[in-house]
Amino acid sequence: MREHDLARVAARNNAEWCDTFCRTHAVAGRFDDNAWWSAERTPPLYPDAVTLLPSVDGRSILSRIDAGPGCSIKDSFGDLDLRDEGFDVLFRAEWLCLERVRGAAPRWSAITSAEELATWEAAWGEAPEAPPFFRRALLVDETVTILGRYEGEGIEAGAIANRSTTAIGLSNVFAADGDLKSAYVGAASAAQAQWGSLPLVAYEFGDSLDAVRRAGFSTVGELAVWASR
Repeated sequence: MREHDLARVAARNNAEWCDTFCRTHAVAGRFDDNAWWSAERTPPLYPDAVTLLPSVDGRSILSRIDAGPGCSIKDSFGDLDLRDEGFDVLFRAEWLCLERVRGAAPRWSAITSAEELATWEAAWGEAPEAPPFFRRALLVDETVTILGRYEGEGIEAGAIANRSTTAIGLSNVFAADGDLKSAYVGAASAAQAQWGSLPLVAYEFGDSLDAVRRAGFSTVGELAVWASR
């Protein structure tokens, strides 16, 4: 695929993950050709809308959601300007893609029980509210696998993978030892071992971006997340 096509694939995959996660919190989003959005406020860390195509009308997106305090919009192509609507850019990031990862993923396995999921969430360590932030419904969703790398009985690295029609998305990737490159390689390998050779997509920014590039991912587009003032 060409880069702009991969950026669209990545945006759609990420929107599907947002929709799946929000539904486990009883928040039902909607899709159309241009965007995914939720009229109800989404859980912390998750956007209220995700654009799926370039050059979407920002005001049209805002008219579908609660655009008040706490609102955020994932501008998947970095081409919106919402400053006059009371929003500022929270961060800019890059869509990343890896066609095929080489090598196996020793000690990586899927989380399958509520107890393991609680251990995984504690190891991830970024839950913005009282647990569980990731609900057990995710464990029975065939489009999602929560992955952990074990050291003894503890989890030292992890990720969430979600499968859409044309890609596997990776998110919430972490490594207790700070070796994010190895975590991405391991999670990518484990996800493709489960679902086959679909391209892997993710987004990162800041210090994490270098680690993901060293893991073999290439930039295929830019995005921005806008937050209400």
